[in-house]
Amino acid sequence: MTQDDLSPDDRPSKSQLKREMHELQALGERFIAMKPEERARFPLSDDLLRAIDETDRIRAREARRRHMQYVGKLMRKEDLEAIQAVFDDIEKAQVQRDHAFLRLEKWRDRLIEEGDDAVEPFLEDYPQADRQALRQLIRNARKEREQNKPPTNAKRLYKLLRDTAGI
Repeated sequence: MTQDDLSPDDRPSKSQLKREMHELQALGERFIAMKPEERARFPLSDDLLRAIDETDRIRAREARRRHMQYVGKLMRKEDLEAIQAVFDDIEKAQVQRDHAFLRLEKWRDRLIEEGDDAVEPFLEDYPQADRQALRQLIRNARKEREQNKPPTNAKRLYKLLRDTAGI
């Protein structure tokens, strides 16, 4: 069944079709802004990938606008559900990384605040941590905080925690 077979009330409005086309063009813009290795994660057709690669060499404003319409047209043929699934996976991984970073920031703050009393609980969670480097950075970070100096050692401590956690 084509759109011509539908009654006028069942067909999407011209405005709705335009909105959908603009959304597909915006999605195409997102792909153009990505690095090729990021783009490789998505199930994109060869035609679309060629059109995306071609975008870099188009400089004229009107030519780029027309090319983006072409990219939007190609996007209609893509598996949008599979593309959205990849975006969802990326977003979920980003949320997990953000939570991991927040946990490490809390550990850093706790280690600086409590000093050696917090080292043992940290080492229980991360037994591979370098105890000596950890204690040294905690002492230096506490000293910096007391003297109102820039948090250089606190940043180093955070980097050590991040490396220890493998993030």
